[in-house]
Amino acid sequence: MTSATILGCAGLRLDRDERAFFREADPWGFILFGRNVETPEQIYRLTNDLREAVGRDCAILIDQEGGRVQRLRAPHWREWLPPLEQPGGPEAFRLRARIMAAELRAVGIDANCAPTCDVAGPQTHPFLRNRCLGTDPETVALKARALAEGLLAGGVLPVMKHMPGHGRATADSHLHLPVVSAPEEELEADFAPFCALNDLPMGMTAHIRFTALDDAPATQSPRLIRLIREHIGFDGLLMTDDIAMQALSGTMAARAAASVAAGCDVVLHCNGDRAEMEEVVAAAGALRAVERAEAALARRLVPEPVDIAALAAELEALAG
Repeated sequence: MTSATILGCAGLRLDRDERAFFREADPWGFILFGRNVETPEQIYRLTNDLREAVGRDCAILIDQEGGRVQRLRAPHWREWLPPLEQPGGPEAFRLRARIMAAELRAVGIDANCAPTCDVAGPQTHPFLRNRCLGTDPETVALKARALAEGLLAGGVLPVMKHMPGHGRATADSHLHLPVVSAPEEELEADFAPFCALNDLPMGMTAHIRFTALDDAPATQSPRLIRLIREHIGFDGLLMTDDIAMQALSGTMAARAAASVAAGCDVVLHCNGDRAEMEEVVAAAGALRAVERAEAALARRLVPEPVDIAALAAELEALAG
């Protein structure tokens, strides 16, 4: 039975033991990182092997935002500016995403952990700031919509993040739990881009605590998951951010169980550590959000052929 997990793999190829583990664990999907990337041919073999291990056309995700957070890099792939530094308006982001999608689909990757819908502010931690799309909710929403449309047109599922908003964080959630003390009414600006894109197929939670709303980080807060579902209006497949990040505390099993109990559909574990993955799979249990998962995959369309060189020339012209 498919588990409510998305897992990473250890290296450039699957060994026999890892393949057998994935066959038994049956995660809903996989995510790739730099340690898994060498050449286009190697990634294509790896994505095929991952799908063969679980016996279905599962989703395979990556973080391909541009700038620092870009797993596919030169010389085999285009180098992209950080999103906040990309010249041009929404159409530039649509073209950028469509070109990205073509590169991802060519190697068997069909979901991208983007757009980042967090609103950048003067206080936003440097780990996140230039990954954002703008400094006001309206700009973020417009560019995020365009980026999502470009990915979908290219057959790649967008995963908007970090719900319900990470822009006020002054700490790096990879290392510490960010705590935001803004009053609830001020947080509406953070929620706004997610509200505008609440029809997207997938979303990712934030490991961030809002003192005005709950003592628990959003990933493990039933109140904040209800806010995502009811106030923001998101009914897509909701995955956690990587639960191995140090913003969360406790064992991997405890982190996974708390996330599922709060209302997250799928638990993301990225580092490929076998012992940790075994804990996470056992604690996350079987996928219960089957309809949401199927609805997300149904939006993974076969892209229409396009002239990528022409799109790249158009993007360059828009970017000045």
